[in-house]
Amino acid sequence: MKTILVTGSKGQLGNELQLIAKGHPDQFIFVDVDELDITDSTSVNSYFLENEIDFCINCAAYTAVDKAESEQETAFKINADGVKNLASASKITGAVFIHISTDFVFSGDQNKPYKEEDKINPLSIYGESKKAGEENALNFNAKSIVIRTSWLYSSFGNNFVKTMIRLGRERESLGVVMDQIGVPTYARDLAQAVISIIDKIETDGLREEEFGLYQYSNKGVASWYDFAKAVFDLTSIKINLRPIFTEEYPLPAKRPAYSVMNTRKIQEKFNLDIPYWRDSLNECINEFRY
Repeated sequence: MKTILVTGSKGQLGNELQLIAKGHPDQFIFVDVDELDITDSTSVNSYFLENEIDFCINCAAYTAVDKAESEQETAFKINADGVKNLASASKITGAVFIHISTDFVFSGDQNKPYKEEDKINPLSIYGESKKAGEENALNFNAKSIVIRTSWLYSSFGNNFVKTMIRLGRERESLGVVMDQIGVPTYARDLAQAVISIIDKIETDGLREEEFGLYQYSNKGVASWYDFAKAVFDLTSIKINLRPIFTEEYPLPAKRPAYSVMNTRKIQEKFNLDIPYWRDSLNECINEFRY
């Protein structure tokens, strides 16, 4: 039986991992900032040694994309320095480090799905901090797996799906951006993929070349408008939904216009079957109580 540490346990992905862990044979330890401050390297090293960690799944992150523009130090402290501390501590105990990153590391200036080896060029402080986190994970522990994901949602926490449902009930009309293209990703699908990767490593081991950078999102492509339309269709909420351009809804942080990711590598390396985004959205919405 292995010991798996999950940081950021109160977030969307952390909560989904807690559900899966209930039926898993390994020992899971779930922590959030109250139990373990990942920005404190001394505390992190001690925690890893005391608990003999075999795997660390880092779901902890500063995710306030717009606030990061004015809170740069905090964003980098959590998304970059915290990752360095976890990667370094994982190396000390020989643990495999699995770190979750984002499509916001891309500039969005191409028109075909991004591959892992494509150039990254973040447009925001949040994206820059996550880019630094990727680099720290890979540089400070050779046994690191970095997984970029996109547009994460769940029945847990605050997210786009819940916001759309709330606004749909409050308003008669709503404008949603139609010129930003990506892929909605159900946090439960990502959680199951991460556990499948750990199971494979435990069963088959992992060659040196299999560590590194991967990408995971649900299948298909959507705009935020498409995503919102699907939410309203699946919840039978009646609202006048209007497609708008990004320039009509200015925000402090710039978003990539196109951030669809190629997921072939993670599918083939770990034999994963990735669901279509709308099917997963339907599954998630069926868990909500109205």
